[in-house]
Amino acid sequence: MKKDVNDKDLFSIFIPTWNNLPFLKLCVESIRKNSTYRHQIIVHVNDGSDGTLEWVREQGLDYTHSAENVGVCLAMNMMRSKVKTDYICFINDDMYALPHWDDRLYDEIKSLPDNRFFLSSTTIQPHTAGESIINADYGDTIESFKEDKLLKEYMSYRLEDWMGATLPPNIVHRDIWDLVGGYSVELSPGMYSDPDFTAKLWLCGIRYMKGISASRVYHFETKSTTRIRKNMGQLQFLMKWGLTNSTFRKIFTCKGMDFNPELVGRMRADKAGTLRWQAFRSRMKAILWLLSKDFGPLNKFWEKGIL
Repeated sequence: MKKDVNDKDLFSIFIPTWNNLPFLKLCVESIRKNSTYRHQIIVHVNDGSDGTLEWVREQGLDYTHSAENVGVCLAMNMMRSKVKTDYICFINDDMYALPHWDDRLYDEIKSLPDNRFFLSSTTIQPHTAGESIINADYGDTIESFKEDKLLKEYMSYRLEDWMGATLPPNIVHRDIWDLVGGYSVELSPGMYSDPDFTAKLWLCGIRYMKGISASRVYHFETKSTTRIRKNMGQLQFLMKWGLTNSTFRKIFTCKGMDFNPELVGRMRADKAGTLRWQAFRSRMKAILWLLSKDFGPLNKFWEKGIL
């Protein structure tokens, strides 16, 4: 039997999905099987013609629905209307929640003096390495998934708690979600919407951003974004905030560094000169962007992060 908190669900878990039913089923199953606490699961069904809509209804899950794929940003904001708990947690539909993923997050939440936090779980994934991501291959399809092996080994990878929080799974208090207005629909269908959400939190004074090593999920990296026409998120972030995402991440949130309470809420002093240079460099990028017609032939360079 799952633990509850005063006979209520603990987290409201947002799962946006787009005709990805096999992975969605596994994701929901993992939450039900491996969570310590009882949670509200909310699914946004984009299209759903693959049977997703019928399955979500059969499962008795809370859901929102759009006839077409509206992307992550609108989906996230639509799901907000269904929230019944104090905490909003975002998980991708191609993630597998590992045991204790939720109680490790909640332990951290209970240790904090207020609701002004942004926490992330730690991701294990087969292909793409990155800051505070564990690179280990347990399959990238339902058929190749080595579930039993993963469940035996997932905590064997050493990693400290880390600075910053951006990518899902992540969690905020619903009052903080409302304070920043959820996800920015101008970034639909969603490229760079996660770092933009982080920047909005920072702007509103949220400084406690932390990745929890002991809260872990497996990410299949199905890359449903390859099926959509992407927004120019990198440039939109730059034009909106006056800095590139990488500059914001490294200097303001110290993303990827081992967690250090003394760095919380402080811009890295050793990067002050870098910030001035990066601000200048960002302005040059913005000028190049504006000089290109409809993003022009430079598009492929922006998309690959070369410029």
